[in-house]
Amino acid sequence: MQALLVLLAIAALSLLASSRTVLDPGRFPALAQLAASGLLFLAFGAVMGPDALRLLSWKDLAALRPLLALGLGVAGVMIGLNLEPRLLRLLPREVYAAALAHAGTAFLWVALPLAGPLLFTMGLPPGAAVAAAALLGASASLSSGHFAVLGYRSGRMERRRGLSVALLTMLDDVVGLGVLVLALAFGAASNPLEGLGLVALALLLGVACGALLAFLMHGIKDQGELMAVLLGGVALVSGAAAYLRVSALLAGVACGATLALVGGRAVEQAARMLGRFERPSYLLLVFLVGAHVQARDIMAWALLPAYLGLRFLGKVLGGALAQRIAGNTLALPPKLGYALISQGGLALCLVVEYLTLVPGPLSQRVFDVVVAGAVVNELLGSRAFRYVLESASEEAPGETPQAPGGTS
Repeated sequence: MQALLVLLAIAALSLLASSRTVLDPGRFPALAQLAASGLLFLAFGAVMGPDALRLLSWKDLAALRPLLALGLGVAGVMIGLNLEPRLLRLLPREVYAAALAHAGTAFLWVALPLAGPLLFTMGLPPGAAVAAAALLGASASLSSGHFAVLGYRSGRMERRRGLSVALLTMLDDVVGLGVLVLALAFGAASNPLEGLGLVALALLLGVACGALLAFLMHGIKDQGELMAVLLGGVALVSGAAAYLRVSALLAGVACGATLALVGGRAVEQAARMLGRFERPSYLLLVFLVGAHVQARDIMAWALLPAYLGLRFLGKVLGGALAQRIAGNTLALPPKLGYALISQGGLALCLVVEYLTLVPGPLSQRVFDVVVAGAVVNELLGSRAFRYVLESASEEAPGETPQAPGGTS
């Protein structure tokens, strides 16, 4: 009963924090930033979890695995729906090269130096240590564009620049998901070939569910019926992935990408409807992620400063490289790397998926480092983004920020 009451309270708070009033940066800037990042819910989970107040026990968290899988499935479907083939075909090669440059730089700066400590401090096979280091690098490569979105909505950043930053962070997700495939291939089974088979099963499951959803939604005009079919399909792909012990996140991405590939009016309406549930489900997912934190691992705290420092350097250097590649194609702000410090929610999804599918002390250590790093990077990202805005105003002192909704 106690766990149920906690969950209902957090669900109510997630609905409140998803309202447009709270997320309006013009009315409550600080509150909008906290609500957009989900940091409060991550902190709530860590405080109420088994390692602190113990309002949720490890048994409760095991019982909530289907809800965790549902949140990962919703996140994956939304990522897949955003990968619109028409948009991806229109993007020039310089944009892809810039995204790969800044994400890849941060990945290499974190994964390569930290592979050694993971390998020599835990006495595990090299494949497991490489997979864990790759997941740390993947989490470091990801960035969040919510500061840029809040910036141009509040008029502090030119709209075109904000959208350019958000576009690069969206393309980061593909890099992170690709590395998750590698980590699961090495860690989710007894050998990499079997691990790849499990990844392929997750992707095939997502494609099949996406095709089934597209067939069922074809010709539906009633909004209520369309919503019921969509939510049922998302629950189906998430539940099937949890039952088969494969990645619900990857299955959701494949499902959403299949729907985006099929396209049509029904799919567009379904994407808008699912967007209403994305925010509350994400905040509930972040709360469950926080509840899995174990703050007593001294080695995780020892790795955290190295992870933060290496990621910061990787992002600054990668941002400079991306600006050199796509500066003439995208309206990127000066000091781009500082605008990419905030880590984003997908990093949390990657590590909690890895923790669920590859349980053990190594995955728990990686999980704890990334979750603590996400909190610190969010705080650093806020100050770093102010530096970006100041640099932009110094670069063009005669220009004034556009109002939200204006054209560039």
